Amino acid sequence: MLAYIIRRLLLIVPTLFGIMVLNFVIIQATPGGPVEQMIAKIKGTGVAATERVSGGGSELMSTRSQSAGGESSGTYYRGAQGLDPEFIKRLEKFYGFDKPWYERFALMMKSFVLFDFGNSYTSGRPVVDLILQKMPVSISLGLWTTLLTYLICIPLGIAKAVRDGSRFDAWTSAVIVAGSAVPGFLFAILLIVVFAGSQYFHWFPLRGIVSDDWSELPFWSKITDYFWHMTLPLLSLTIGSFAGLTMLTKNSFLDQINQQYVTTARAKGLSEGRVLYGHVFRNAMLIVISGIPAAFIGIVFTGALLIEIIFSLDGLGLLGYEAAINRDYQVVFAITYVFSLLGLIVNLIGDVIYMLVDPRIDFEARET
Repeated sequence: MLAYIIRRLLLIVPTLFGIMVLNFVIIQATPGGPVEQMIAKIKGTGVAATERVSGGGSELMSTRSQSAGGESSGTYYRGAQGLDPEFIKRLEKFYGFDKPWYERFALMMKSFVLFDFGNSYTSGRPVVDLILQKMPVSISLGLWTTLLTYLICIPLGIAKAVRDGSRFDAWTSAVIVAGSAVPGFLFAILLIVVFAGSQYFHWFPLRGIVSDDWSELPFWSKITDYFWHMTLPLLSLTIGSFAGLTMLTKNSFLDQINQQYVTTARAKGLSEGRVLYGHVFRNAMLIVISGIPAAFIGIVFTGALLIEIIFSLDGLGLLGYEAAINRDYQVVFAITYVFSLLGLIVNLIGDVIYMLVDPRIDFEARET
């Protein structure tokens, strides 16, 4: 197993490098970078998506900025008319756009290896501080949503497998499919209207993860206040996770129940509970348990964006969204780097868990 883990860790380097190259090319090709953002603010237009064309001869150029000596500055911006070319050069140098793209990428990756993500273009704060500040909110959502989903879906999937074809299986399937068909953000809006608005009930708060006076509350009141704020966001995130995991658990159990070793165990006179939880459970849960790390990372970094916006939860999803809108490249690339690195590590952890749960599985032997 050790050799397999070392090989997988070594593969993280080229994989992460390829991900960053692809994202760098895509983001650099997107119009409306930080220089254009600043030009728009200076001119008072407030236009975020301006266009930039490097080089010459493009029909998209509306004007050509000239230096004081009459030479081209090398980079052209739509909306930069009337601004001093020397100021544009200083602006490019401030944001690092005075260097070729490949040099900027090399410097970025050199810093990222040391987890030095620089400062945010919009707030001026260190990107590491921003990520660490938003991390607790996203981890809270991901941790509790994953735990709640697995605690509900695994027993429900087992019950459906044992009662396959019964009325219980039919109506629970209908409820699960109906619940998964409703988008999480739409369900969140419904919960707010019913339980957090003055029209019906006002049982839960509209925004935030804790109250404004949370630091002044007693210990147990802090815990109560925290879960009071988390109830509606967690319900909104969990509702969309039922179908896949429940049906995966059910089908995994059905597949194992139909195996020959189950028939043999029953023929020996073992009770149904002993057969299910002493023999079937371990084999059926392999694929379910191994997916826990990936499910957690998926909820933390991708599944909670709209929920964070709706409930005004200041987490990583909202941070990434605002950075993309504001073309804050430092934050965008840092989040991409961290998410990709964690995702690759989590995939490795999932495989290791798979092997620990069932020692018969040997990925190393499969590769040779």
